[in-house]
Amino acid sequence: MVLAESIDEVGTGDITAADARDAGFSSVPALVTDLRGDPDLPLYRIRFRALDTPDPRSELAATTDLTDEETRALTTRLDRMDARSKRGPWTRAVLTTIAERPAVSSAILAPELDWHRPDFKLHVRRLKELGLTISLDVGYRISPRGAAFLAREANTDETRS
Repeated sequence: MVLAESIDEVGTGDITAADARDAGFSSVPALVTDLRGDPDLPLYRIRFRALDTPDPRSELAATTDLTDEETRALTTRLDRMDARSKRGPWTRAVLTTIAERPAVSSAILAPELDWHRPDFKLHVRRLKELGLTISLDVGYRISPRGAAFLAREANTDETRS
């Protein structure tokens, strides 16, 4: 977790050697050479500070006790995401796939579900924001919250049958 502490418009002449080092460059000329885009566009210096607080998504993902209200809220949210999607219902298919195939690269999962990889990753990120998935170095896994949700949803489906 980081906090953007300041955002300042600067000129290349305002960049100091310390700025260059903080940005991972050996010198101001090395930093300026690496800048991309039209030189007439504004240049911004953004200062970040690491936060000592846990990622709220990680805390949410770790929860396993879902109330009926939380389950209904997640169901409603996923149903809305499915209804607004041009590809139709996708949330449960993606969750189930990740649950069944943890730590499998998105380069493999996306084509298997007939998705382009960047689009797949963007949608998985939306599930992560709800605390349902966890990103790994390679691939994803279902979070404890995601597993609890899928189990509660499966129990509801069995009760309806």
